Amino acid sequence: MTIRATNQPRVRVVPLRPLPAPAGPAPAREPLWRDLVGGVLRSERQAQGRTLKDVADAARISMPYLSEVERGRKEASSEVLAAAAQALGLSLAEVLALAQGELIRLSGARSRSLGASRPAGPGAGAGGMGTVRLAA
Repeated sequence: MTIRATNQPRVRVVPLRPLPAPAGPAPAREPLWRDLVGGVLRSERQAQGRTLKDVADAARISMPYLSEVERGRKEASSEVLAAAAQALGLSLAEVLALAQGELIRLSGARSRSLGASRPAGPGAGAGGMGTVRLAA
């Protein structure tokens, strides 16, 4: 004998379908901070002609972890970023300023590709807060 709930209404299952693809090209995603910082660390290391092992040893962090940070796979702590920056002869502020510059460059390219105009007001345009200059 089976037990069957007679007072329960029958439930209709509706399969989920993927949403139709929007017309036109897919919108570009916002760049992730970890990708930007990792890219700065990698490009600085390569510009110096140094190996991943050399910089990881100098920073006292593991080579696989530094590799994942450079590829944007790991969100590094400020201590790890400071150690990697110091191993490259940079300050943490310099690494973050370079990442900010890349973010501004990519965001500008993204807004141009979407046809968006830049907002007017404080910080907009030449001489605003968007420019970072590093002294040597």
